[in-house]
Amino acid sequence: MKNVKLSVFGYFLDGLTQYFVDPIARIFGPSDDNYPATGMQPFEGEPFAQSVEVIEGA
Repeated sequence: MKNVKLSVFGYFLDGLTQYFVDPIARIFGPSDDNYPATGMQPFEGEPFAQSVEVIEGA
């Protein structure tokens, strides 16, 4: 009976340790972001030649 109690305590301690270690490892571990590089993009077109009238309150 004593062995069963230690087994349950070990299982609980393992789960508790994993609960704290996983987020810390995710915060301080290498980045797993796979996003494309973004930033200022050069304009390669023609500017709009006509003026646009803006009506406020419509």
